Amino acid sequence: MPWPRQPVIYEINTWIWIGELRKKYERGIHLGNVPASEWDAIADLNLDGVWLMGVWERSPAGQNISATKPELVGEYKRELPDFTDADVVGSPYCVHEYKVDAYLGGPAGLAAARAQLRSRGLALLLDFVPNHVAPDHAWTVTHPEYFIRGNEEDCRRAPDEFFRAGTAIIANGRDPYFAPWSDTAQLNAFNPGLRQAALQTVNSISSQCDGVRCDMAMLLMNRIFAQTWGGRAGSIPVTDYWVDLIATIRKKYPAFLFVAEAYWDLESELIAQGFDYCYDKRLYDRLVHENADSIHAHLVADVTYQEHMVRFLENHDEPRAAAVFSPARERAAAVALMTLPGAKLLHEGQLEGRKVHVAVQLGRRPDEAVNAELRQFYRKLLDLVKETSLRAGNWILCSVCGWSDNQSCSNLLAWRWNVSGQGHVVVVNFCDQTSQGRVQLPLSELRDRQWELQDLLSGTIFSHRDGNEMFEQGLFVDLPAWGAHWFRLQGM
Repeated sequence: MPWPRQPVIYEINTWIWIGELRKKYERGIHLGNVPASEWDAIADLNLDGVWLMGVWERSPAGQNISATKPELVGEYKRELPDFTDADVVGSPYCVHEYKVDAYLGGPAGLAAARAQLRSRGLALLLDFVPNHVAPDHAWTVTHPEYFIRGNEEDCRRAPDEFFRAGTAIIANGRDPYFAPWSDTAQLNAFNPGLRQAALQTVNSISSQCDGVRCDMAMLLMNRIFAQTWGGRAGSIPVTDYWVDLIATIRKKYPAFLFVAEAYWDLESELIAQGFDYCYDKRLYDRLVHENADSIHAHLVADVTYQEHMVRFLENHDEPRAAAVFSPARERAAAVALMTLPGAKLLHEGQLEGRKVHVAVQLGRRPDEAVNAELRQFYRKLLDLVKETSLRAGNWILCSVCGWSDNQSCSNLLAWRWNVSGQGHVVVVNFCDQTSQGRVQLPLSELRDRQWELQDLLSGTIFSHRDGNEMFEQGLFVDLPAWGAHWFRLQGM
């Protein structure tokens, strides 16, 4: 299934979703027999693809570790007031085997789900976890050379960082800035055998879906891996891990999508190594913690680079948007997100206003009331993005000016799209106070005619706007706190 330009992707926690469908229909639902109405409801959101997060076989060892760590159990109890041990199913990023878990319907179930999505014009994204596997993955015994190794002294010195697998001592997986993940075994990205095995793994995955979201992709980059593991990793390969892997898969599946979970401002390097899209965590942080000036500064980056970003307000690693943003701020952020260049990632439950972030080790989440108003807002926004063919156009960031006695213009974010000759202007007041300003639109075609501005968000029509004024002075806007316009310009 080919991906469109700058797709809208919908992340589903597959284990929880299937569990809730079983409860709803009171029968043994799995990916292979999800009712057609459920797929229809997803397709009706006007998406381009679905990320079925966490379909691979969970690890018994990982599940046991997840169920017994006091800090995790405390988290579970905060998220699920009626928590029981049976709710711990293990982390989807502690992969026991790259085979669809039997609880979810196995490989046949996934194939049926993919066919259902494809028949509705939706592509399928799955996970690839390159940095580590479960501590009971078969490789830990059959191919210990695939892993970062330790010795007896390491076990004595750092028992929380190394474990025994048969006769081998293996490091737990890690991000260099945090404690190791105790339910994982660290793969050695510099080992030629591991690289070949990883390629075979992704080749198998790519026959079952249309793209992969690569967990913590930057950890596998040569210089990052060398900084993290030093001499334990061995000699640095001539080429980077992703360069070889992505190029090889693309020979067989030219349209296959690679999405990188990436941090530390390494997005440009990963794009250069072959990724189609990288997480835009910087934009997320600015939307949550900073102001319009900071966001505008982020958006001055080259548009070609921005088209490779994945924009999001939440995902399974971040808190729920409804818990982080005020309702008005979330709507302003959502308008900005959905009208910027790049891919868009929406998280199942985000549209309904869920507030409880659930640990990935849990197979159940608490019931929450649906925010019907928020759901209607997101539906409208998704419909508009699809109906206007916005992503097929050309995007340009606009500047906004004010007056000597009124600099509230600094709260305004603005950009325009040219879609098949039709102009769209988006203005967002990213502030908790009313703001005014003039959006600079240096478009010669505005001159010497009157224009009608239809606000697609509110339905309001502003007629007989003077084109010369918009060209020379800018489009005047006056927006309430967290307000937004999405204007479609039509000559009169």
